Amino acid sequence: MSRFFINRPIFASVISIIIVIAGLVALQVLPIAQYPQIAPPTVVITATYPGASAETLSKTVAAPIEEQLNGVENMLYFTSSAAANGVVSITATFEVGTNADMAAVNVNNRVKAAEPRLPETVRRNGVVVQKRSTDILQVVALKSDGGKYNTLFLSNYASLNIVDELKRVKGVGDVTVFGAQDYSMRIWLKPDRMAQLGVTTSEIAAAINAQNAQNAAGKIGQEPAPNDQQLVYTVTAKGRLLSEDEFGNIVIRASGPSGVLRLKDVARIELGAYSYEQRVTLDGQPTIAMGVFLQTGANALEVADLVQAKMQELQKKFPQGMGYVVPVDSTRFVTASIKEVKSTLIEAMVLVIAVVFLFLQSWRATLIPMVAVPISLIGTFAGLWLFGFSINTLTLFAMVLAIGIVVDDAIVVLENVERLMAEEKLSPKQAAIKAMHEVTGALIAIVLVLCAVFVPVAFLGGIAGQLYKQFAVTVAVAVVLSGVVALTLTPALCALLLKAQHTENKLFAPFNRAFDRLTNRYTGTVRFTLRHGVVGVLVFAGVVGATALLFKLIPGGFVPAEDQGRLISALSLPDGATLKRTEATGERMRQMVAKDPAVEHTFIVSGFDLISGGNKTNAGTVFVTLKDWSEREGKAQDMVGKFTGFGMSQPDGMALVFNPAPIQGLGTTGGFEVYVQNRVDGDPKKLSEVLNVLMDELKKHPEFTRISTFFRPTVPQLFVEVDEQKAMALGIAISDVYTTLQSTMGAYYVNDFNKAGRVYRVQLQAEAPYRMKPDDINRVYVKSQSSQAMIPLSAIATVKNVVGPEQVERFNGFIAAKLMGDSKPGVSSGQAMQIVEDVAAATLPEGYSIAWTGQAFQEKRSAGSSLQAFGFAIIMVFLILAAQYEKWSLPVAVVMSVPFALMGALTAIWLRGMPNDIYFQIGLVVLIGLASKNAILIVEFAAQKYREGLSAADAAIEAARLRLRPIIMTSLAFVLGVFPLVKATGAGAGARQSMGTGVFGGMLAATFIATLFVPLFFKWLERGKQIDPSHMDADDEEKHP
Repeated sequence: MSRFFINRPIFASVISIIIVIAGLVALQVLPIAQYPQIAPPTVVITATYPGASAETLSKTVAAPIEEQLNGVENMLYFTSSAAANGVVSITATFEVGTNADMAAVNVNNRVKAAEPRLPETVRRNGVVVQKRSTDILQVVALKSDGGKYNTLFLSNYASLNIVDELKRVKGVGDVTVFGAQDYSMRIWLKPDRMAQLGVTTSEIAAAINAQNAQNAAGKIGQEPAPNDQQLVYTVTAKGRLLSEDEFGNIVIRASGPSGVLRLKDVARIELGAYSYEQRVTLDGQPTIAMGVFLQTGANALEVADLVQAKMQELQKKFPQGMGYVVPVDSTRFVTASIKEVKSTLIEAMVLVIAVVFLFLQSWRATLIPMVAVPISLIGTFAGLWLFGFSINTLTLFAMVLAIGIVVDDAIVVLENVERLMAEEKLSPKQAAIKAMHEVTGALIAIVLVLCAVFVPVAFLGGIAGQLYKQFAVTVAVAVVLSGVVALTLTPALCALLLKAQHTENKLFAPFNRAFDRLTNRYTGTVRFTLRHGVVGVLVFAGVVGATALLFKLIPGGFVPAEDQGRLISALSLPDGATLKRTEATGERMRQMVAKDPAVEHTFIVSGFDLISGGNKTNAGTVFVTLKDWSEREGKAQDMVGKFTGFGMSQPDGMALVFNPAPIQGLGTTGGFEVYVQNRVDGDPKKLSEVLNVLMDELKKHPEFTRISTFFRPTVPQLFVEVDEQKAMALGIAISDVYTTLQSTMGAYYVNDFNKAGRVYRVQLQAEAPYRMKPDDINRVYVKSQSSQAMIPLSAIATVKNVVGPEQVERFNGFIAAKLMGDSKPGVSSGQAMQIVEDVAAATLPEGYSIAWTGQAFQEKRSAGSSLQAFGFAIIMVFLILAAQYEKWSLPVAVVMSVPFALMGALTAIWLRGMPNDIYFQIGLVVLIGLASKNAILIVEFAAQKYREGLSAADAAIEAARLRLRPIIMTSLAFVLGVFPLVKATGAGAGARQSMGTGVFGGMLAATFIATLFVPLFFKWLERGKQIDPSHMDADDEEKHP
């Protein structure tokens, strides 16, 4: 086959040109992201019950929905959080790779089944089911010069003019407004006036319902009509009210003692906000902000640019003195880390070319691998497109590693042609033909083996599988293309470009002398090992032992923590603290953080609890955006400690600071998150006691830096006890008592009104001064149906002080408390999780258990999948080689070189104190392929020499002598190719170091230690007469004409 291409170089070139064109076309359309789509899809169910307590919500709203949720297809687990502001949100997390739309439909069907059992108010407010990408792409904040516009105006400007425009941008999944203040017609009641005039809240609600309604009044002259009817008229009546004045004029009583009683006589009407639960500030200025979420599978960088362009276009229509700023942008990290990887690619290319030039010593020869490498790499993009992958950190790493692998194939061919020209004085063309005859078998074996190593890895499940798959397929595609190029273009180029030069260049003389000495010393050592087989046995046993020991010693991990250019801080104030106090603490924290020269923006959402995802007045979230990596000294991880120091020194409350989770959508904080479930009686107070015992035990372990929880079931609350017998005796309907309470102390949703083409809500609530103190509850009046008298609540009810939870969380249907922790540097997440499990097993009483969530849940599931991958990879290598050599014994010699590489890799990360994480494991899979590749080169040649009649020992020595140069050359090319990864800095350095270090160490060991012993393994395993399978078929044909 190769002879065909050597004779037809243009044909060979055309194949390569087509590969390059395909790659360049794919490059234009491939999406770019930080990670592949690996965050599990989530569906969120939200329901509101204004004025209800957390426990009421948990029992009456969360429980019936959760009962139905069990058994939805592909669901992993669900959590719910009911907060005292009357909102329940239930989040269902699905298997990676589930279609989010289908998941949402399935969940929605279950929710519909549960709806009849929900309280009437909840049904009226509506239960919302939406799929939620947890990937926040950007936060766009509006700002007004010198506070010209208030947040109510900004919020509604955004929801009317910006949010919908952004939602229509291609690739945007959702846009939510932080600190949203949608318009609402607020009717602020005055309970004392109402009592004097004998009006109840139910009467007011009934009046609004009757007079603010859309009424249909029919038509005049509608068919069927008399024949002489000429016209049709539509009859219209007064519809929904529009302004505050119109609402003020609603008639409550037409024939009172003093004439007509209107709504404005007993209430103040204002166009206000629907909710006052969040306040947002940017760099200390009040504002509102829009969170832009990414659609599943969209190109993050492209979408960010489109959003930016759309905002530029909308900005032209902004009112005078209003602008926007983007305080949080997750694509900055993606762009920066991809830029870093690109520069790594270039460094790797340069180093590889340098090595090749040093060994080949002629620019003509160096040109050949320089042409071959870019063809395979560019072509790989076409492969990514075919498999539906994106350009992300993993696929780019695969490219960096592929440089070293791809250059190999070209070098193997080239080196052999050069050697034949030098030793047998053949012309370049003859040499190329003969060389290809010798190495074609080895080349195909290498391609098959490398594919065999990577392809099975692509079938692993879970998040680890998704990460492995991206990597494995990329390398496999590059390797296959490189094999194609090595069999077609490389020999053609060799025949064309190489000159028969038999003189040595003066420059390279010292290097050649040194290399010859190395070869002699190497062959000497090989002879020694061949004579003293015992040494080989001992060394091999030692290596296997050391590898096993290091696997035990080195801690496991999932993904290394990265400096993502931003930090998150969670504010937590004493129970029951007001929003104003939270804002003040947030502002104090902001002033301290903003003084740090590395900080660019601070963005605070007061009233939003990031950890549990609810709205609470005594919690807040601060997003700290850092300047570009090149413009600051410290790493984000180092600032966490310093800023947490500020947070702990706050006079009112405290703030914890985290580095965001390395993979978006897996947990909010770095570290681990675990739920402690009460499966016995669902009593929050007992759960709290158990939780405190567990936390005290965990804090005794020095491996943890923080163990914290936000679960507090002992918040002061008021309990209203109604004497039902007395109330009924006085002719008061019990339901009226509670409706009255809800519409004075809570917000009561009456109906809707229209404004600016949108529909907004009308809400009743008492004016602020009437609901400040516990005594105010007694001053609420209800009407007796029998005597029509107004009776104060204090006559029929008593108010007690109690404690209870402000927020009730449930995990898989059981009440639970979330516990968060972080381990010391050097203690891996795997070890930390093991300690937590051991302590829990020892301390938790019967009926209490722990359940992992977020990244910890995924890590737990993917544990052990890497071992399967390694085992499978080694078995595949063995089987493919057995098929190729038609022997069961020879491939063992190749597989026995693998432990050397593993030992080298483990030693390298152990010396640098790094964990055995996913990136390192991916690197190990690469090493299995590469270590086998070196051994294949020796074994293949030894087998050829043995076939030519040398003894097994001599064949082994001869093969070792001949193949040392290409082995050292390709391995050095590879080792220097990954060296830029080892010393990586900047964005995304953690992952690059983790992968590079292992491969670097492993490859050195595979090159300089394993090659000493492979000839020995060959000698042990080569028994009997060598059969050449390719000749066998020919012989049979001759015998039977």
